[in-house]
Amino acid sequence: MSGHSKWHNIQAKKSKADAARGKIFTKLGRELTVAVKEGGPNPESNSRLSDCIAKAKANNMPMDTIMRIIKKASGEGNGENYEEIVYEGYGPSGVAMIIEALTDNRNRTASDVRHLLEKHGGNLGATGCVGWMFEKKGLLVVEKNDKIDEDELMMMALDAGAEDFSSEDEAYEITTAPSDFTAVRAALESSGIEFLSAEISMIPSNTVDLNEETAAKLEKLVDLLDDNDDVQNVWHNANFPEGWGEE
Repeated sequence: MSGHSKWHNIQAKKSKADAARGKIFTKLGRELTVAVKEGGPNPESNSRLSDCIAKAKANNMPMDTIMRIIKKASGEGNGENYEEIVYEGYGPSGVAMIIEALTDNRNRTASDVRHLLEKHGGNLGATGCVGWMFEKKGLLVVEKNDKIDEDELMMMALDAGAEDFSSEDEAYEITTAPSDFTAVRAALESSGIEFLSAEISMIPSNTVDLNEETAAKLEKLVDLLDDNDDVQNVWHNANFPEGWGEE
């Protein structure tokens, strides 16, 4: 697969999530709630819920917590209603950014996102201003270990309908069309494969190389956006300097 490793950005995001487990569980809870309200509480007939459960498990959310959220979301009189909103804009040095939110107050969320972007060298743009630079793809990340044979995993993924397979330094990346993501994930899960990450991602078609100064600015902006309870995902087309974030 050409281009920079998508796992780098996921790895950085997961390390931040590990340090703030409660916050990431809150965000995952919103995704599960919306999935249940949209398609019902049965993951066998609700592919979005099935995918959300896989994402939650990849983020180490206990299964009893997942089931409790699903039960609550499917109960009568549950007043939690979230609206899905996608913001597009730019970060420092013109980095293209897509910010996905689930909110019960769109005015509050829009104001918060605009404020953070403008305060940190960016700006909120019109719908479609950067969306054309990204392609929606299913992305499954599997940690390398002695129990997984690379060729066997690649063949399983491709046979299940994956579009692409790549081997990075510490992980394997499996890319699918969004419509094939659930089937590929389920096929690998049934073979005992566990995921470091399993979600629909926005993959940039081109990237912007950052120097250390700009990388630090963007990292701070992304961290602040991630800290916002309404923000679910932050996608960008930045390529951080080699070795960035390593101890």
